[in-house]
Amino acid sequence: MSKIYDITRSINNGMVVYPGDIPVQVKELSAVKNGDLANSTAITMSSHTGTHVDAPKHLYSDGRALDQIPLETLVGPAAVIELPNTGAITKKDLSGFHLQGVKRLLFKTANSGLWTKKKFVSDYAHLTPGAAEYLVQSGCRLVGIDYLSVDPPGEVLPVHEILLSAGVVIIEGLNLSAVPPGRYELICLPLKIAGGDGAPARVILRELQKDLG
Repeated sequence: MSKIYDITRSINNGMVVYPGDIPVQVKELSAVKNGDLANSTAITMSSHTGTHVDAPKHLYSDGRALDQIPLETLVGPAAVIELPNTGAITKKDLSGFHLQGVKRLLFKTANSGLWTKKKFVSDYAHLTPGAAEYLVQSGCRLVGIDYLSVDPPGEVLPVHEILLSAGVVIIEGLNLSAVPPGRYELICLPLKIAGGDGAPARVILRELQKDLG
């Protein structure tokens, strides 16, 4: 039986969020231990909390909304590549991998170690515009990374703009710490929010074969 990796970050109080997003609040509404009929919880968070999907509508008012993204984009063969010592991921970095025909690409970086920090870390691995353009030109339809943004921190989002304007879906906040580089089947199911710009997602990888050079 193929091994399955859960690459989703658990949502909990106090988890790291991107600067400007509201803190996560998971609040007990009722509890069986207190004599209530059932356990129930209220959850308050940004649509871009933890492991989440960015739809084109994240940046563009007329962009495709979350509930309009085809499942065929979110489910299918994917590649995980590892760049453990890279800050800014460039086109040159990508040229060292066999990415021909890869439609879904996930980046495993040194970011995996940042999730132990209690506060947001601004020095994280991210894509450069040149790398984003290279992925668009190569026909990639989905890009994922293991921290809260594919862009460096700042007031502008050039990588988001390049990817989302081309209809490329972005997954951020992945947990790839236990996943070896290789080929997998990706299953990414974000909350189906009507007209949504993004949403938390449950994301898993099913192992196929480890043949990525």
